[in-house]
Amino acid sequence: MNTINQLKARIEAVLFSSDEPLRIERLQSIFEVDTSLLKEALQELMVDYTQAGRGVMLQEIAGGFQIRTRSEYAPWIVKLNRTRTTRLSKAATETLAIIAYRQPVTRAEIEYLRGVDSGGIVRTLMDRQLVKIVGKKDVPGRPLLYGTSRHFLEFFSLKDLSELPNLHEFSDPEEVSLSLEMDFDSDGSS
Repeated sequence: MNTINQLKARIEAVLFSSDEPLRIERLQSIFEVDTSLLKEALQELMVDYTQAGRGVMLQEIAGGFQIRTRSEYAPWIVKLNRTRTTRLSKAATETLAIIAYRQPVTRAEIEYLRGVDSGGIVRTLMDRQLVKIVGKKDVPGRPLLYGTSRHFLEFFSLKDLSELPNLHEFSDPEEVSLSLEMDFDSDGSS
């Protein structure tokens, strides 16, 4: 087995064992190889998974790499894990969109845009680890600033926030129907 194939096999084993995306720097510290060789091996693995038509793929998300199942196989994975599907309400979806596109944003700014109290919804989004506190605004009262979490990127399979759809792509907000589903174990955790 040549060097690149050995490295690919090792990377595959490490990524398979990890429950979160691993950054290039972390992989480099594990394998102690040149960054260009590591990137080449990752790229080849991505192609290998795509060409083989497998149930899993190697994906670059949330600033790292992770082996993930293909979405078309979700119904069987749900059965395996005996999970129930929970939908985000329209209000939660709206609040999450405001945070994603306007971050960092205060609760008062969210409520101004929505026109209603959003404290409970923000807490729910934080409980589901889609939103996190990213700091405090430098104004009197120092209100908390909210932004999306790394889990948000993982959940929506985004490499980074620049991959969010451009708001101009949506011609009429009423036509956009966002049905966000999240899988939770029976105890409510994700």
